[in-house]
Amino acid sequence: NLVLCSKGIPQTLAAFGLTSFLDEAGCKLVFYLHRVARGVSLSTTCLLSGFQAIKLCPSISRWMDLQIRSPKCIVFCCFLCWILHLVVNIHIAKHVTGPSNSKNMNMEKVYRYCSSPIPGRLLFSVTAVIYFFTDGMCLVFMVWTSGSMVLVLHRHKQRVQHIRNSSLSPRTSPETRATHTILILVSMFVSFHALAGILSFWITQMQNPSHWLRNISLLVSSGFPT
Repeated sequence: NLVLCSKGIPQTLAAFGLTSFLDEAGCKLVFYLHRVARGVSLSTTCLLSGFQAIKLCPSISRWMDLQIRSPKCIVFCCFLCWILHLVVNIHIAKHVTGPSNSKNMNMEKVYRYCSSPIPGRLLFSVTAVIYFFTDGMCLVFMVWTSGSMVLVLHRHKQRVQHIRNSSLSPRTSPETRATHTILILVSMFVSFHALAGILSFWITQMQNPSHWLRNISLLVSSGFPT
């Protein structure tokens, strides 16, 4: 909800022609909240998949402490996700400014209702590496845990197949339904976030990205939260 509101509402107002409805503090808050919420959403979705895999997969449960399944551990991990992304994205609050009144647009990137100075090569490289590493780790972890759960469900289905064959019920097995749900979730998760990351990197590389490219990037980044 925070991802959608922090970017969707300002973008909708800008689409109706309002470009100066946020001051500098508002721009900093909106961009900062969006990046933090996006990162937390990404991380907590991976955490959910990880805890499900630990609960479902015996091979993982053997070398993981049983206390990791407790609600206290889940709350603590979510708290760490918030702290991590609040710290990682602090540079946004420093660099994003309000609506640009400068005549020298070569020194700024303009995002309809807010703007920011074009970052130096070192700052951009460090930021790109941090985002690439955190997002990449989440995507890899999500694929790994989902693959582990699908494999366990497939093996369990094979073990009980002879019991199901003796039943006259034509219904789809619970393992198959769960597998379909997991595959749909991980496919959407990886597709939306990977494409959003590529588009975001592309936009930051361009001097003056077109409105249609920004709108596509916004639509894709809002896809999974929606």
